[in-house]
Amino acid sequence: MAERRDEADERELVTGAGASTRDGVEAGAVYDIEASDPEGVLLDRAGVDASAIRQIGELMASLGALRDAEQRLAEASRRYMKLNETDMRALHYLIVCANRGAVATPGGIAQHLGISTASTTKLLDRLERGGHVTRAAHPSDRRALAITITPETQRAAMETVGRQQARRFHSAARLTEEEREVVIRFLRDMTGELGLDGVEWAESDTGNAEPGTPPGPAPRAWSGLALP
Repeated sequence: MAERRDEADERELVTGAGASTRDGVEAGAVYDIEASDPEGVLLDRAGVDASAIRQIGELMASLGALRDAEQRLAEASRRYMKLNETDMRALHYLIVCANRGAVATPGGIAQHLGISTASTTKLLDRLERGGHVTRAAHPSDRRALAITITPETQRAAMETVGRQQARRFHSAARLTEEEREVVIRFLRDMTGELGLDGVEWAESDTGNAEPGTPPGPAPRAWSGLALP
């Protein structure tokens, strides 16, 4: 009897994209504009036919799946290297500097990561203690230091995390030149639509509004669909 109930549960959970399940909704529902905005409050869909809306939903779900894959890879990378996200970004920057023959400095690292000088010093202390970087005198600026990734860390990062990340190239290479231009235009356009310049709620440092506060203008995007 229990076995039949388990089989019924399995069937109940295997549903179409965006459909309801015993435990809520199928994962793809979060990218379905009809599920997120059924009354058209956030997005005026006049003139967009149902087929186009479904295809756009599939596109947004695919972007979501890509973000999930990137997050899983990033988490696996941090576990393998036993470093946090900022550490990994710093090491990647140092690898690129080494490949370009550029001298990496604490100031350059701070600018790349968007962190303070004090935070950069703590980061470099931590990476140096772990045997990941070395500090040396700058070859042309006596006031600065040159930061270099150690050969062991660079090799470990390149042969594991780097090799997996590089597989993105294959997907891009399988497209035609014209298809790549379409993808580039789409991604740049979406990046612009999601920009936060001039968006008051994103620039506020007061956090969530107090109960009873009238809501401001609706966000420019929802579920990955940019408003016109």
